[in-house]
Amino acid sequence: MSLNTFSFDEDDVALQRRVNDLLDWGMLLSVVGLLAMGLISIYSATFDAGTSVYFKKQLVYAGVGFTLALVCYFLPERWIRDFSYAMYGVGILMLVAVLIPGIGKVVNGQQCWIQIGGFTFQPSELAKVTTLLALARYISEKGVDVKTIRDLAVVGGIVLLPIALVMGQPDTGSATVFIAMSLGIFLWIGGDLFFLYCVAAVPFIGISALYGVLFESMVVFGIVAALVTIGAFAFRRNIVLTIVAVAMLVGIGLSVEPVFKKLEPYKQARLVTLFEPERNPRGQGYHVIQSILAVGSGGLTGKGFLKGTQTQLRYIPEQWTDFIFCVPSEEFGFVGSVIVIALLVVMMLRSMNIAALVRTKFASVIAIGFGTLMFYHTLVNIGMAIGLFPVMGIPLPFLSAGGTALIMNMCIVGMLLNFYKTRRRRTGGVA
Repeated sequence: MSLNTFSFDEDDVALQRRVNDLLDWGMLLSVVGLLAMGLISIYSATFDAGTSVYFKKQLVYAGVGFTLALVCYFLPERWIRDFSYAMYGVGILMLVAVLIPGIGKVVNGQQCWIQIGGFTFQPSELAKVTTLLALARYISEKGVDVKTIRDLAVVGGIVLLPIALVMGQPDTGSATVFIAMSLGIFLWIGGDLFFLYCVAAVPFIGISALYGVLFESMVVFGIVAALVTIGAFAFRRNIVLTIVAVAMLVGIGLSVEPVFKKLEPYKQARLVTLFEPERNPRGQGYHVIQSILAVGSGGLTGKGFLKGTQTQLRYIPEQWTDFIFCVPSEEFGFVGSVIVIALLVVMMLRSMNIAALVRTKFASVIAIGFGTLMFYHTLVNIGMAIGLFPVMGIPLPFLSAGGTALIMNMCIVGMLLNFYKTRRRRTGGVA
C-alpha cells in the first residue's frame, strides 16, 4: 500500500515568496478587518434611524480610499518625498480656507468642515498627513539634527503652524493629535530624552491641577509635582536648566485654575464630566454614562447584531462617529471589543516593523508617525467611550464614520505598503 505524496513546484514556492515579499499581509489584513468591522458598526448604528446615508457614504469613502491607497502603493518614494512640502502647503491653505466665513461650515460651535455638494471635507485630517510628510522630509535632510536648537525650532514651526490654525476653529482634540504625533517621531529619531520627559509631564501636571481645582484640594497636584521634580533631577542635567524646566511645569499647573475659569461653560462641563459624569447626567455627562453602559452591557459575547439596546434605541447621540466603539462592544461583547483592539494593535505593530525595516529615514519617520497617530487616536477614542478621557471629537481609525479621516489613513497605508515592497532593493534580501 502506498501513500499519495505531495510536492510543491519550485516555481510556485518562488512565486509565493515574491508575493509575500511585496505585501505586508499583517498590515493589509488588519486594515481590511477594521474597515469591515467599521462598516458593520455604522450600519447597525444607523439601522432603521433614517441615517443610513452615513453607511452609504462610508462605502463610497472606502472605495475612494482603496483606490488612492493603490495609487500610493505604486508611486516612487522619491515622488512622495519631492512633493511633501507642496502637500504641506496645500494642507495649510485648507486650514486657512476653513476659517473664512462662507467657506467653513460651523457645527456645534466649531468651524472645522468645508461643504462640497453632499459631502463634507475636514482640512485638519488632511493636515495631519501633510504635516507628517513635511516632518519626514525635513528630518531626513542631510545634516539635520533635532538635538540642535536651529533644527528643533524648524521642526517645532512645522508642527505649531497647523496647531495654531486648528485651535482657531477651535478643535482642541485634533490639535493634541499633532503634538502626540511629533513626540512619537521625536522619540524614534533619538531626540533629547529630558525634553521629551518635560513635554510628557505636562498632561500629568495639568490633569492633577484640574482635579485640584474641581475638588478644591491640591494634594494630588502636590504629589504629582513632587514626583515630576524628582524625575527631572534624575536626568542630572545642568542644574539651572533643570530648575527652569521644573518651574515652567509647576507654573503650567498653577495656571490651570485661571484658564479654567475663562473657558466657555460647555467646555468647563466637558472637563467636569471627565471626573464625575454623574454630576450632569442629562447634559455633558449623558454621552459618557450611556457609552459606559453600552460597553459594559455587552457581556462576553454581546447581545447580537442589531440587538444592542443602547445602540438601537439611540441612547448615544451620533454613535456612528466618536462613540463607534460602543457598537461592537455592546453587540459582540468583550470578544468584539478584543477583536477591534487586536486589529488596531496589529496595524500599529506592523507600522513599527516597517519603520525598522526600511532604509530611508523619510520612510521610517512616516511609518512611525502613522503608528503614533493610530495609537493616540485609539487610546483617546476608546478612553472617551469608557470615561477615561474627555470627549474631544477624535475618531476611531477605520471605524468611525468620516470620509476625510478614512481616505487620508488609507493613503498612508498605501505608502507604508509601498515602502515595505521596496525595502528589498536596499537590503539585498528578504527582511
